[in-house]
Amino acid sequence: MISTIVWGTGNVGRAAIRAIEANPELELSAVIVHSADKVGRDAGELCGLERELGVAATSDVDAVLAARPGAVVYAASGDIRPDDALADICRAIAAGAVVVTPSLYALYDQRNAPAEMREQVLAAVAQGGGSLFVSGVDPGWGNDVLPILMTGLGSVVDVVRCQEIFDYTTYDQEDSVRYLVGMGQPLDYEPPMLAPTVPTMVWGGQVRLIARALGVELDEVVETLDRRALDQTVTTKLMGDFEAGTQGAVRFEVQGIVDGEPRIVIEHVTRIHPSCAPDWPTPPTGDGAHRVIIEGRPHIEVSVEAVDEGGNRSAGGNATAVGRLVNAIDWLVANEPGLYDALDVPLRPAVGRLGRKPE
Repeated sequence: MISTIVWGTGNVGRAAIRAIEANPELELSAVIVHSADKVGRDAGELCGLERELGVAATSDVDAVLAARPGAVVYAASGDIRPDDALADICRAIAAGAVVVTPSLYALYDQRNAPAEMREQVLAAVAQGGGSLFVSGVDPGWGNDVLPILMTGLGSVVDVVRCQEIFDYTTYDQEDSVRYLVGMGQPLDYEPPMLAPTVPTMVWGGQVRLIARALGVELDEVVETLDRRALDQTVTTKLMGDFEAGTQGAVRFEVQGIVDGEPRIVIEHVTRIHPSCAPDWPTPPTGDGAHRVIIEGRPHIEVSVEAVDEGGNRSAGGNATAVGRLVNAIDWLVANEPGLYDALDVPLRPAVGRLGRKPE
């Protein structure tokens, strides 16, 4: 079994602990936390399992890495601390571990990542013999392996469109919802996640991955953005009030232009209440979905709705991102050290896990 640690126990880390416990190829050997009140608590308690796993959380990163784990699921956020996240990840790779993470958007398309970032990772690989695979759901499998697979079902493919359509009241990250994305802010507020070039920084790599898989050259990658205000104040269960007149919905696209036409499109439609922008795309049911549309002949649509942690769709999305990463660990361990992307790493079937109940 591959000794595996989880670094961070937030929304992604909780799902990672559960996924490792369910995988017969992996053994949870340590959990790294940053909050003093989590130190010493059992991993089973931290991830919401109704039993202990016999692994106490620790904040001693040096001791955990000194034990030379086979793999690390890096679940700490990199949204507002990318340099720190990269430094942590390189430490783990230099210690010889395979690292999987959703935390560094620039490395989803590692071939086109900033040279300085790639050089740091490759230096760590050369030093310790570890590997790195960065992926998630959106960006991630929802706009790389899934749409690429679906294009193989068509005769004529005109446009590949990937959509994330979500009600953000299901997100347990109020600062991100209000300040990074701008929900509840005046429309003259400039949300960091919607600033020019930022959507391309996050999702442009997915557009390039699809283009590479389909063997097409992109003219350029462009962005579109639309924002709508709430008609009335709405009250949410997790985040309180969002006032009338403030931002209540966002729609943007990152478009891959081929021969002058948008042929590869990643679209996000997010709301804080269903009453805002009802004319925009909506999920088939419930609070959210990931959808891939292949415009061509035949016209193909697939919607994925995942739930976890008591029916929460945001938690379900996190769990699928974790599944993609955790289930790649044994493949990465069996292959040469290096820096990998979604076109390198196959989507793994659940071998040995059908109907399995973890001990």
